[in-house]
Amino acid sequence: MNIMNLMQLKEAWGVFKENHPKFPLFLDAASRSGLKEGSVIEINITTPEGKTLATNLKIKDSDLKLFEQLKASFK
Repeated sequence: MNIMNLMQLKEAWGVFKENHPKFPLFLDAASRSGLKEGSVIEINITTPEGKTLATNLKIKDSDLKLFEQLKASFK
């Protein structure tokens, strides 16, 4: 990833945080209190038409390393 893309991504994250202020707080709380190898993250999406999509993933050590790298990139 080049530096320009990283800067654009960081700016987009700032806008996202303004639009959804509770979500970054949730991510911080999750990373501090329970996100460890073997944890399961469940994601549900409900479209405006009412259709629901759902999935989950079991966290691996490599996922935790990726999350830490992303977290450090957006400080």
